[in-house]
Amino acid sequence: QVQLVESGGGVVQAGGSLRLSCAASGRSISDYTMGWFRQAPGKEREFVATISWAGGLTYYPDSVKGRFTISRDNGKNTVYLQMSVLKPEDSAVYYCAADFRSRRAPITTTMTGYTDWGQGTQVTVSS
Repeated sequence: QVQLVESGGGVVQAGGSLRLSCAASGRSISDYTMGWFRQAPGKEREFVATISWAGGLTYYPDSVKGRFTISRDNGKNTVYLQMSVLKPEDSAVYYCAADFRSRRAPITTTMTGYTDWGQGTQVTVSS
């Protein structure tokens, strides 16, 4: 059974940086698209970043483009989200997700495109 465990969340001042990690166990992520989503209180879960199985293709929404960077280390079975120039509106629970539907599939930005999810890690940005 696959497990995705996020870490690295915390409280940071506006303008600061955080690096989130998502460690997978029980299954290799090497051939699969991975993504990050977030959910703020009272809001729907939203797409933050995705990365292709080999790491060569990434995609971000305009709200985080240029500030967030997704990366992966398939040897460590881990995906990362480097967040910089953080804003109070970035405060949310951040979730890691894996698309295990098929090997080497295209990247996807929708929640329904992912089959497995972590429990989330809280990020709070103070103004």
